[in-house]
Amino acid sequence: MTILKRLALAAGIATALSSSALAADMTVGFSQIGSESGWRAAETSVTKQEAEKRGVNLKFADAQQKQENQIKAIRGFIAQGVDAILVAPVVATGWESVLGEAKEANIPVVLLDRGIDGPEDLYLTSVASDQVKEGRVAGEWLVKTVGDKPCNIVELQGTVGSTPAINRKKGFEEAIAGHANFKIIRSQTGDFTRSKGKEVMEGFLKAENGGKDLCAMYAHNDDMAVGGIQAIKDAGLKPGKDILVVSIDAVPDIFKAMEAGEANATVELTPNMAGPAFDVLEAFKKDGTVPPKFIITESKLYTPADDPKGEYERRKGLGY
Repeated sequence: MTILKRLALAAGIATALSSSALAADMTVGFSQIGSESGWRAAETSVTKQEAEKRGVNLKFADAQQKQENQIKAIRGFIAQGVDAILVAPVVATGWESVLGEAKEANIPVVLLDRGIDGPEDLYLTSVASDQVKEGRVAGEWLVKTVGDKPCNIVELQGTVGSTPAINRKKGFEEAIAGHANFKIIRSQTGDFTRSKGKEVMEGFLKAENGGKDLCAMYAHNDDMAVGGIQAIKDAGLKPGKDILVVSIDAVPDIFKAMEAGEANATVELTPNMAGPAFDVLEAFKKDGTVPPKFIITESKLYTPADDPKGEYERRKGLGY
């Protein structure tokens, strides 16, 4: 081995050890919304895996879908003097006070997968997908698939007031705008849960001639879609054929549904928001590097042509 190669190798090892040491020195609080969906459970699992891999001491708090629990957890993290806070906000509003307290304590906050309505100086960065784009990709797929035929759509919305529900609705509506044959005839929250998605879809089917006049179901996440699929089957119709199914997240069970011919399209939301977040925090802690305000993950469309069986196998171990 040449001297240059030895020096390069030594420098690489030193950098890796330095990065590892920085991560190992960090205590990070993570306020998670809850486990309302398979995707959310996977995000939690991947975040814990990333923390363990990097030697980060992760303090985890499950808010059980309640903002007041998140605020209490964040105040607890501040009192403990953590080095940073990750938060996946249950709703977009009402964060100024508690995040202001974190700012006063010089504790950087990173938002994961959801945004807030508030001053940008309250958080270091936001790691999330382009949720408007997710909705737009879903809508564009439907427009391309259906063409000029009349298409009555029912929409299963996410949690009222959450940024994914607001943005995924906006993007989908943008995609179908200008196509008079596409109409959202019913829209209601299924709260991102499978059970509520089934319940709401059952109501839609009863209100719309047993579903015989429906063209498509658009769900803001796959768990609601899976619940809606069951409701369609219970009504004696064939999901994926009689009623097209398009949703967002790309969790394992939607690929199972695709393989069975019961779902038509999903837009991926990666559960690994923590990897980019820890990268940012390590750089910020090391030398004060300020990251971009928004770090955007990819939004990829999957259909039955994209090896749903293989995708299921690749994703099933991620904690969904």
